[in-house]
Amino acid sequence: MTATTEQYAQLDAWIDAHFDEQVKFLQALVQVPTDTPPGNNAPHAERTAELLAPMGFVAEKHAVPTADVKAYGLESITNLIVRRRYSENGEGKTIALNAHGDVVPPGEGWTHDPYGGEVKDGAMYGRATAVSKSDFSTFTFATRALESLNAPLKGGVELHFTYDEEFGGEMGPGWLLAQGLTKPDLMIAAGFSYEVVTAHNGCLQMEVTVQGEMAHAAIPDSGTDALQGAVHILNALHALNAEYKKTTSSVKGITHPYLNVGQISGGTNTNVVPGKVVFKLDRRMIPEENPAEVEASIRQTIEGAVQSFNPPRGGKQLKVDIKRLLLANAMKPLDGNKPLVDAIQKHGQTVFGQAIPAVGTPLYTDVRLYVERGIPGVIYGAGPRTVLESHAKRADERVQLEDVRRATKVVARTLLDLLA
Repeated sequence: MTATTEQYAQLDAWIDAHFDEQVKFLQALVQVPTDTPPGNNAPHAERTAELLAPMGFVAEKHAVPTADVKAYGLESITNLIVRRRYSENGEGKTIALNAHGDVVPPGEGWTHDPYGGEVKDGAMYGRATAVSKSDFSTFTFATRALESLNAPLKGGVELHFTYDEEFGGEMGPGWLLAQGLTKPDLMIAAGFSYEVVTAHNGCLQMEVTVQGEMAHAAIPDSGTDALQGAVHILNALHALNAEYKKTTSSVKGITHPYLNVGQISGGTNTNVVPGKVVFKLDRRMIPEENPAEVEASIRQTIEGAVQSFNPPRGGKQLKVDIKRLLLANAMKPLDGNKPLVDAIQKHGQTVFGQAIPAVGTPLYTDVRLYVERGIPGVIYGAGPRTVLESHAKRADERVQLEDVRRATKVVARTLLDLLA
């Protein structure tokens, strides 16, 4: 069966007729906090399953063992799978739709309740409205719209609602895949509406502990200032950014590698020479880079800076401990993603009235975990043209409800094309 213009119109009409319900569903999801850290995300999974049940969607609850979650640095994770099978004989492809519920804490500067789901001037405000609880709603209602046609379909849809994107995904999609709980043929992950993402950067995060020797501030030369040592190391690391700009990616939407130091702590009091300083760095890797070589280069830079640091005559030699926190490989396109890209671009053009380019993104996502296992995937969902417009990870995160509506139509139409 080939999808018809009439069926596309029926999908659109169903989504329009149920859009108020979809907005309330999204509000309810936003109103349950999922700040990560601390990462107590099981209650949100329970609430999501509760909201899905009246729709006829049974959510399998896959709780990650508590000991594993605690060792990972979080409190609780329950990942959800909703399986919708449309052919009994195993014919057709299974398409996974993945969105993550965990989010960074709201932080300061909000003018709207970060957990209110307030709607104002056509936008919904709140943490995760754009990234990516919006696509819990997009994917759920696109699937419901598809099923409302009562059309003959082959294959199936799986909704994967997971809770570990912010820490790298290994306890989210990575855990579901490793446990053999799912193995879809294709997948779409939460994204934005005006482009379909086929590649993304990798990410290396490291924690560096700089160990000096505490001393009384009145006799600083009797110790080794760990903060001065850390500054010396940081200057060497920041100098790398100038070199990184000389390396450019061939992937449209991705520019060059870069490094950011996002957190630093240390010292015991104002009148004490700090004996220990800890900082955390984030290194974004373009798809062309080798992660092992990148990590080795950073370690070499840090160790070289330590060796060139001169402690006071009475102080001890500076020491460092370097710990890898996260290594997320870049996502590289698989040839099998073409049907996804083609369908999203076709329907995006129709629904949004403009071309939907296939690009890369400097972010890193869970999608790599599917792609690394040979499952072709793309990133597409509800959101603006840029992360900056969405205020993701900033105050007053928001999503335009019209983007949610139209992205839901694009996903529903795409599912019909691939499963008809």
